Amino acid sequence: MATADEARILDNPKFQELVRSRSRFAWTLAGIMLGIYLAFIFLVAFAHDLMAARIGSGVTSVGIVLGLVVIVAAFLLTGLYVQRANGRFDALTRDLQREIA
Repeated sequence: MATADEARILDNPKFQELVRSRSRFAWTLAGIMLGIYLAFIFLVAFAHDLMAARIGSGVTSVGIVLGLVVIVAAFLLTGLYVQRANGRFDALTRDLQREIA
């Protein structure tokens, strides 16, 4: 059962904005990553010739490069989330703490 302080925090518009904006942003990034990953998996499953195509005269294929793109995209999206969390979300949290205290 929520205490009076917990209820006051949960009913606070700034808290609700923080939760709503953080959730929306996290789900958006998760959807983007899922889309990138699914596109890669579908290419692996259905575009064998494309994924096996060699780049230049070396042994590197398009599939290897696209696999690296998936990994780099995960790092970039994580960095984007951390940047937003350290900026906007932390500012909203500080505002909420000041208002509640």
